[in-house]
Amino acid sequence: MNFLRKTPWSPYAAGILLGIVTWFAVLTSGKYLGVSTTFVRATGMIESFFSLEYVASLPYFLKEKPIIDWQWMEVMGILIGAFLASRLAGTYQKRFTPSMWEKRFGPSKMKRWSAAFLGGVLVMFGARLADG
Repeated sequence: MNFLRKTPWSPYAAGILLGIVTWFAVLTSGKYLGVSTTFVRATGMIESFFSLEYVASLPYFLKEKPIIDWQWMEVMGILIGAFLASRLAGTYQKRFTPSMWEKRFGPSKMKRWSAAFLGGVLVMFGARLADG
């Protein structure tokens, strides 16, 4: 178990483990790993609090129901796994922003958050455009 505490983890070992997990997911459930639909569903769930009728009438949400499903659990697993990995490796920091972001974008939180938000929007757009 010492390999879990190695800093940083080998990208080759992590890639092999991810490949095994993906293979196991396809073998047991017939589904590939993916998370982009989860964020769209989360948006639908949040929007449902304000206008359930509107969300229920949208064709996209008729196809992709805004529910908590296995992909939601995958996203939670990614968050919990990343936290546990950083704790095991001893690299956990009680910082919201990595120091490399502060070096690149300066001390302004608004500038860093805007860059992160824009990057997330572009990645999500690309993922949805490519159908995951």
